[in-house]
Amino acid sequence: MMRALALDYGDKRIGVAISDEMGWTAQGVSYIKRTTLAQDLTVIENVISEYGNVGTIVIGMPFNMDGSEGERVLKTREFAKELEQRFQLPVVEIDERWSSMEAEKILINADMSRQKRKGKVDQLAATLILQTYLGQTNR
Repeated sequence: MMRALALDYGDKRIGVAISDEMGWTAQGVSYIKRTTLAQDLTVIENVISEYGNVGTIVIGMPFNMDGSEGERVLKTREFAKELEQRFQLPVVEIDERWSSMEAEKILINADMSRQKRKGKVDQLAATLILQTYLGQTNR
């Protein structure tokens, strides 16, 4: 089995999650504070090297609530193309309309302060995106 790496791509941060080798569970890894494209890709490359055996990259697509595609989807697709070229791995799109809101709600319910929630929301959103993907592929 191969691992899947999930990314929640945002303007300021990229949430990162990875699956176990069996492809059953998703674990939040961290978040990347965005700088330049080259630097962001290098950090992702380091995560791939650290965990090894990554066969798929899953990226959350921020569709509008009505399902239409806006500016954010276009930016995310450009980033997905960069990932495919750099890592020569398939990049799978997952609808992530609710992941960030769901992550925020979970962390608020866990009584986490606003300051601590900042990057954790992105990491948890990536975990939720990956869990959605794993649920769809393990039927």
